Amino acid sequence: MEDRKHFFFLNVGHFLDHLFMLIFATVAALALTKEWELGYAELIPYATPGLVAFGVFSLPAGWLADRWSREGVMGVFFVGIGLAAIGTSFVQNPIQMAIGLFIIGMFAAIYHPVGLAMIARGGQQMGRDIAFNGVWGNMGVGCAALLTGFLIDLTGWRTAFWLPGLISLLFGLAYLVNYWDRLPLKNAVTTSVNKPSSKNTQQISSDEWRAMLIRVTGIIFFTTAVAGIVFQGTTFALPKVFEERLGGIATTATMLGWLTFIVFAVASFSQLVVGKILDTHGPRKVFIGVAFVQVVFFALMPGLVDLGALAVSVGFMLGAFGQIPINDYMIGKMAKSELRASVYGARYIVSFIVWATVVPLIAWVHHNWGFDMLFYILAASALVILFAVLMLPQQLPESQPSPS
Repeated sequence: MEDRKHFFFLNVGHFLDHLFMLIFATVAALALTKEWELGYAELIPYATPGLVAFGVFSLPAGWLADRWSREGVMGVFFVGIGLAAIGTSFVQNPIQMAIGLFIIGMFAAIYHPVGLAMIARGGQQMGRDIAFNGVWGNMGVGCAALLTGFLIDLTGWRTAFWLPGLISLLFGLAYLVNYWDRLPLKNAVTTSVNKPSSKNTQQISSDEWRAMLIRVTGIIFFTTAVAGIVFQGTTFALPKVFEERLGGIATTATMLGWLTFIVFAVASFSQLVVGKILDTHGPRKVFIGVAFVQVVFFALMPGLVDLGALAVSVGFMLGAFGQIPINDYMIGKMAKSELRASVYGARYIVSFIVWATVVPLIAWVHHNWGFDMLFYILAASALVILFAVLMLPQQLPESQPSPS
C-alpha cells in the first residue's frame, strides 16, 4: 500500500478490532466467574450477540463503503467501537454485558470488509501487505489476554473495556482529521481484475474460466466457514485452556495473559512467511502446508499439560494464524475494485457467523467432555480444510479470457 500513514491507521484498526472482540473471553474466565458467581460455561454464551453482530453487519458495512466512502466508514469504526467499549465498562449484569458486546460487535464488523478492501488495491506485494496487516490483528488477539489479565490484577476488569475504548476514540478523531477530504469520495471506480501474464497462463475458454471461478469461490467460502471453527476454537478458548493446563508454570492472571500473548505473538509472524510465499508462488501450496500443520498439532494436544501443552499450542497457532491471509489474498486478486468491500463483507459474514456458533459449542464441549474433545474436533476441521484445498487450481482465475 503506497500511503504508509494510512496503512499505519489501518493496522492499528485491525489490532483494536480483534482486541475488543476478545476482551470478554479473558474477563469471563478470570474475573466474572468470581464477581457474578457464574460458571465459565454459563458466562461465555453472553458473547454470542456480539459475535453475531460481528458477522451480520459486515455485509452492510462493505456495501456502504463501496457506495459511499471507505475512509468515512473507517472513521465510524474507530469512533463507534471506542464509545461502545467505554459504555460496556459500566454494565452491572450479564444481560447488560450481552447488549454492550452486541454494540461492540456491530462496529467491529466494519473493519475487515472495509480495511482489507483498501489494503488489497493491487500491486506486486499484496500478499505481504495483507499478511503484515494480519500480524497487527493477531497481536490484538494476543494483547487482549495480556492487557486484560494485567488490568484485572491491577485495577479490575472494567478498565479493560474503557481504556482501549478511549484509545480507539482518539485514533478515530486523528483519522478523521487526516482524511476528512476523502470522505465525500465514492469508491465505485470500475476496474477489471488484472490480467495474468501470457507466459504464466494458458488461454482458456470463457466457460472454463467461469467454471474455475465458481470452483475457487466455493472453496474460499467453504474453507472460510470451517476455518472459522478453528480460529474461534483456539483464540477464544486458549485463555481458559491455559488456566486449566498450565497451572505448573503460571499462577496469576497476568502470567496467563503473558503466556497467551507470547503464543499469539510468535504464531502471528507465520503470516509474514505466508504473505511472501503468496506473492511468489500463489495460494495452493502454502494453503496445503498450513492446513497440514494444523491437523498434526491439534491431534497432539489432548492430554498435554504445562510445557508440552505450551509448545504444541505454538504449533497449532502457527497454522491457524498462517491460514488467515490466504483467502483474503485470493479475494483481493479475483474481485473487482468497485465490489471488493462487498465481497469481503460476504466472506466475513460467513466467518463471523461461524464464530458466533462456535462460542456455545466451546461451552457445551467443555462442560460435557473437556478440552481434549475440542482439540479432536479442531483436528477434524483442519483435515476437512486440507481436502478442500487440494481441489484448488495451480493458478487463480484472475481475469476473464477473450471469447474463443
